[in-house]
Amino acid sequence: MKFAFTDEQRMLKDTSQSFLAAESNSSAVRTASTSEKTYDPQLWRKICEDMYWQGILAPEACEGLGLGWVEMAIVLEAAGEALLTAPLFSSTQSTAALLLCPQSAMRDALLSSIVTGDVISLAMSDQREGWSSCGVVATDKSNTTLLSGSARFVPFGAAASKLLVVAVDALGAHSLWVVDPSQEGVVVTHTPTMDQTRAMASVSLENVAVSVDQLLADDAQALIEPILALSRILVVADQVGVAQASLDMSVDYTKERSQFDRTIASFQAIKHKAADMMLKVESARSLLYYAACVADAWFAGEASIEALQEAAFMASSCASEAAFFNAGTGIQMHGGVGITEEYDIQLYFKRARATESFLGRPAEMREAIARQLLDGGAACN
Repeated sequence: MKFAFTDEQRMLKDTSQSFLAAESNSSAVRTASTSEKTYDPQLWRKICEDMYWQGILAPEACEGLGLGWVEMAIVLEAAGEALLTAPLFSSTQSTAALLLCPQSAMRDALLSSIVTGDVISLAMSDQREGWSSCGVVATDKSNTTLLSGSARFVPFGAAASKLLVVAVDALGAHSLWVVDPSQEGVVVTHTPTMDQTRAMASVSLENVAVSVDQLLADDAQALIEPILALSRILVVADQVGVAQASLDMSVDYTKERSQFDRTIASFQAIKHKAADMMLKVESARSLLYYAACVADAWFAGEASIEALQEAAFMASSCASEAAFFNAGTGIQMHGGVGITEEYDIQLYFKRARATESFLGRPAEMREAIARQLLDGGAACN
């Protein structure tokens, strides 16, 4: 596959990086991640009004831009470079999930709500038996359905105005519901993690009554694997940005730090480390945009679900290791100060470590690819 950015895509990359360099610098990231809301609402509003990134994937009928996954990957890569502390990932993940649902007035209203800047988060997994395991049980009661159970690691769940909740009934059939966090029986709790720049939450539901008007998909089993694959591609874009920023800031540091009357950037050992880091990030970036192209082809009906999953598995395995390797090596290149709060490289290390395990570790991704090759199985927990 021959791939190159169009002029419009190069412009999107340049404007994204320029905007984030000005609006999401180190000071802004640290302030937002330690605030009560865990993000800066003013910055998020500025993103929604000036940049319109939350509308990239949304169809034009819902006031979105109707662009593709390559464009979304470009923006999320830039966001990863800047450690953007805003609910862009959660809104994009929810947009992807809604696009897979049957067309309805409720679905279109939610997509339009995301475009206006409302935060909507996907609560899908309890992560106890794998990322595809569902912890919410749906029980039919006369004219309503009761939802009980929990979902863990919901991105920006505590800031969400609506939750997209995946539930399973006694027969094993899955469904997707829209739930208001203020409904009786819903408890959303912020979950502290290693990565303070991306807030996570746990969602608990106890006999939450939902009506048919809140049902987005009554046969959501077929949606779970595509949602996971697409979500992994979104994470990969962030990881590529983290890997690139870790390389850039580490090289810049070695050009400033002197030892034996010369900068340590001139040392052969440092050059070898930087070369290894560059190889990691370029390999991951190639797989990211391949996966984004496959996602666009899948939505167009030109690629199979197996091809989408394979691309997501490959990209996730490579990018997870690239981000963690580059951030860890960057700390080594910084020396002892790399692990201190004063330097940003430790923030990238925490993001890399957290995203490495989110939606599946590299070894699990490679195991899933092996199953595809050996026996045709594509599922990955």
